[in-house]
Amino acid sequence: MTDPTNKPRTVICIGDIHGYLTKLLNLWSNLQSQIVPESFNTAIVIFLGDYCDRGPDTRKVIDFLISMPKQYPNQKHVFLSGNHDFAFAGFVGVLPGKFEAKETWQEYVDNEEREGWYKEEGYEKMHLQGRRWGGWIKVKFNAAKGIEYKGSIYDAAPTFQSYGVSHGSSDLIKAVPEDHKKFLADMVWVHEEVFFFSSSSLLSFFSLVFLLCFAFLSV
Repeated sequence: MTDPTNKPRTVICIGDIHGYLTKLLNLWSNLQSQIVPESFNTAIVIFLGDYCDRGPDTRKVIDFLISMPKQYPNQKHVFLSGNHDFAFAGFVGVLPGKFEAKETWQEYVDNEEREGWYKEEGYEKMHLQGRRWGGWIKVKFNAAKGIEYKGSIYDAAPTFQSYGVSHGSSDLIKAVPEDHKKFLADMVWVHEEVFFFSSSSLLSFFSLVFLLCFAFLSV
């Protein structure tokens, strides 16, 4: 991607934050120290989704992401939706577009008891993934990962707790601030950037990919 002066812009891609604010801040600090200021301050930063669940600080993570355009006004920020974020948005009722909630349940209804789908206040109009996200999974141990589930099949309990409510409580809908709901509603499914590479810039691109991988592994 180039800016109006035809100078290539640095592209930073960050995925799977999962409620870990300290790791995100460490990663951001690593990137800021490894990329020259001019390139960092004008970078295109693409977040690949899964901002919530598992880690303890979903609320603070979203606060940080919302603050980025003001903190770094010359950067371009893109927030893609992950499946965890989609389910979070489904639970608090901010999914874009129209859908018939019950139609989203039908294909997977045989899993309802095992996954413990949410069935409290407001569930009748809730997307399947919101119900799965806010439910209580009956099998407590995730054999595939070798760890205990945290509330639901999405490990959503820490997200509820970060907003000061117990897992599976409809109180979360009121507890999530409006700017967080807007963030969830505004996430995008697809994003495209057009790149024009010379041989030297192609080498720089692959160097950047290596740098990003190193920065993430160093968190």
